[in-house]
Order: sequence, then structure tokens, then C-alpha cells
Amino acid sequence: MLKQKYQVNISRDISIEVYDEGVGPLIILLPSLGRGAKDLEELAVPLALEGYRVLRPEPRGNAASIGPLENKTLHDWASDIAAVISQANQDPAWVVGHAHGNWIARTVATDYPHLVKGLILLAASAGKVPKGSNALPIPPEIRIAIENCARPEITDDQRLVFLQEAFFAPGNDAKSWLTGWNFDLMQIQTATQRRTPIDEFFYGGIAPILNIQAKYDVIAPPAYANVLSDYLGDRVTNVQIDHAGHALIPEQCQAVIEAILAYIRRTL
Repeated sequence: MLKQKYQVNISRDISIEVYDEGVGPLIILLPSLGRGAKDLEELAVPLALEGYRVLRPEPRGNAASIGPLENKTLHDWASDIAAVISQANQDPAWVVGHAHGNWIARTVATDYPHLVKGLILLAASAGKVPKGSNALPIPPEIRIAIENCARPEITDDQRLVFLQEAFFAPGNDAKSWLTGWNFDLMQIQTATQRRTPIDEFFYGGIAPILNIQAKYDVIAPPAYANVLSDYLGDRVTNVQIDHAGHALIPEQCQAVIEAILAYIRRTL
């Protein structure tokens, strides 16, 4: 299986590190808030072995991905991913976004619809609530728990409590996510997200969407699982994964892989 790592140089001051595995139709994997591309290796390898070329760009501001970070919006992060897709010199890509990565994926599909064959959203907060509801998409206490998962100054035991609360289903071991956090990146991405009005990317262009939700997700809860399909109709296919929370991939990786492959094969 072809596997390599390289830099996509977008401009004099923007360069994105990319992991590239496999040969075949193109899939882009985008990680969760404050986390990097290595999180997605357990998805990338099986997908590549199934006959796909899988790219994992590191977010700007993580690992060897560099570029201006101040006063940016999701459109800037989306332009990085668009450059990675364009550089691959293939047909439009399937763009897979996990958690916060789903917001970037939908922005890519909005700003560059010609580069996106379809969107696959994992444990995705839609950014809106069911029609007629006055609730917040993500409650303040859950936002605090998310942030505390990455805080370097608190103990691992304290962080495990927050990880279990925010990211993992009851009974699932959260220890695998004690590492892999970039707190500065989390702060930058959160500010970037808040600068971007939801309606600028909510609809995700014109691409078909597979929305994979977790049964025990408290950040994108089952009660909100149909928000995208309520707004976008038949463009959206909803799938629920049992025994998983917002982390989803370390909890039920095989089920996620099977759902992705079934959808892509059915849609091709």
C-alpha cells in the first residue's frame, strides 16, 4: 500500500502537512477539535486497503502545518483543504469530518462544490437545533468539559472525568484520548468557528451527506440527529452507531468504517 507524508505549499506562508495512503477514489479525513491527523489513522488504513486514496491533512497550526492563525474564519481552513484536494489531481473527493472537522468539511463543500463528491460527517453537531427549539446547539457546561479535556495544567485523573463526560459512552475506556490534544489549536479553532456565521456553511453546498451519529453523544445528541435532514431533506442519510459517544472512532471504529464504505459504494 502506497503511504507517504509531504507538504502542500499553498503560499509563501501557508504549508499543510498531509499523510497520503492508498490508491483509488479520493477520501479526505478531517480531525476533531484540538486534535490532529494521527487520530484518523485507524480509519485511513482500512479505507486505503479497500481501494481508496486517503489523505489526512494536519490542521493549520498543528504538527508541520503552518500559516497565519489570527482573525481567521472557517473559510480560511477550508481553503487549506481545497488546496490539498486540488494538489491531489484526482476527481472530486469524499470529505469526512469528525466533530469540529464536520464544520470545515461543510465549508469546503460550500466554497468549493466542484471539489466535493460527498460529505461524511462523524459525530457532527449541525450547528442548529430542531426547528421550534430554543436550546443551544452545545450547552455551556459541555463546552467547559470539552475544553478541560485538553488543559495541560490539570491532572490526568481530572481530565479522564471530563473525557468520559464529553466524549465517551458509558463503559467505554477514555484513556486513549489522554494524549493527542493541542490546547492552543483548540482555542484557535474555537475562535475561528465563532467568527463564521452558521448560515455561511450550514447547507454544505450541493453534496450528498452521510450523517453518522453516536447513540450516547452529549455534544451532538440523538435528539438533534435529524436537524440536517430536516433542513436539507433527501440529501442527508442518517445512521446511528450504538455503544459510542462523541469520540466515536476509538469507540466503534469498525462500525464507522462499514457505514462509510457502504454509503460510498452505494453512491458511486
